[in-house]
Amino acid sequence: MATTTGAFIAGGIAACGAVTATHPMETVKIRMQLQGELQSKDIAIKKYKGVFHGVSVILKNEGFRGIYRGIGCAYVYQILLNGCRLGFYEPLRAACTKLVFRDANVQSLGVNIFSGAASGILGAMAGSPFFLIKTRLQSYSPFLPVGTQHTYRNAMDGFRQIYGTEGIKGLYRGMGAAMVRTGAGSSVQLPTYFFAKRRLIRHAGMEDGLALHLLSSTASGFVVCCVMHPPDTVMSRLYNQHGNLYNGIFDCLWKTISTEGFLSVYKGFTAHLARILPHTILTLTLAEQTNKLVRGVESRILPQSLKDKL
Repeated sequence: MATTTGAFIAGGIAACGAVTATHPMETVKIRMQLQGELQSKDIAIKKYKGVFHGVSVILKNEGFRGIYRGIGCAYVYQILLNGCRLGFYEPLRAACTKLVFRDANVQSLGVNIFSGAASGILGAMAGSPFFLIKTRLQSYSPFLPVGTQHTYRNAMDGFRQIYGTEGIKGLYRGMGAAMVRTGAGSSVQLPTYFFAKRRLIRHAGMEDGLALHLLSSTASGFVVCCVMHPPDTVMSRLYNQHGNLYNGIFDCLWKTISTEGFLSVYKGFTAHLARILPHTILTLTLAEQTNKLVRGVESRILPQSLKDKL
């Protein structure tokens, strides 16, 4: 087992590799969530009609720069989020299990879900300002604008503008929704991953390796998307709003459903699934490899007294 610091580093590296591949789908997802905002279905215009249509339209009009808007903030956010999620999950799980069952090796679904949610919430709190800027950069389009448009030259300009007009409070706008979203996703991501992994080993006779990691990650990614998408839609709208269009999570949820219909909270679901499946697969699969690498490095540089505690 790697140290908490080692697991944080391994998780961050793995997540950055994953987000490089999946960032375009995130851009499409956000724009689909924002289009037709607070408009009835009768008058709402679908500028982005699906995953592939969205990607092709953005590439045609804005190029790779458009589809990769906000990638720098995405890297920082992923390091903070997944570093916390993958770095703190096991220490939290072990501590809680030992407290409840007096044995850190016991596997408890309830403790696993709590530990996943808690580690995800810590990451969401740490990375919220970067996700806010990322969302606003990704939603901006000079050709097919949807939602509120924020004309930031880059991430640093976004931070300066928000801090200059709203202060620290503005940088943490929508953090509550981010905590709900990430807590919901994290509560099922790692428990589902390890549950699928154990079942595939036990019932399918699979051995630890790349194939097992890929199948376990796929199962985890699908469950995460189903659980996380409604609060993700709310979060995107709270982050992107200008002024006080929404007064909070429940106000945003109510206004969205009452104006656009119940299924409006699942706008962009296919784009989210197209992003989160490969993202989860790549993150968890790469995390297995980066953890091995980090453990190898730590075994060479850490003193024996510390190794004995791991």
